[in-house]
Amino acid sequence: MKNQTVSTTITIPAELLDELEALKQAEIEAAQIEMSQDYEYQAQVIQMEAEFAVASWEALKFGESEYETGRSL
Repeated sequence: MKNQTVSTTITIPAELLDELEALKQAEIEAAQIEMSQDYEYQAQVIQMEAEFAVASWEALKFGESEYETGRSL
């Protein structure tokens, strides 16, 4: 049997949307705090930044040259 979907529209109070947005923001901020205190995560980020440093620099220089010459991809 194929998955079937049904589209619908509901009306909910704006206050509820505001509360949901605040909860989502709080969840994101809690995750950021957790990451900032996770030294293993920080070490992985530093390693990835080092691995991509050359490619990032080359991409930046390429983008600048494209901008200066007015060319685009």
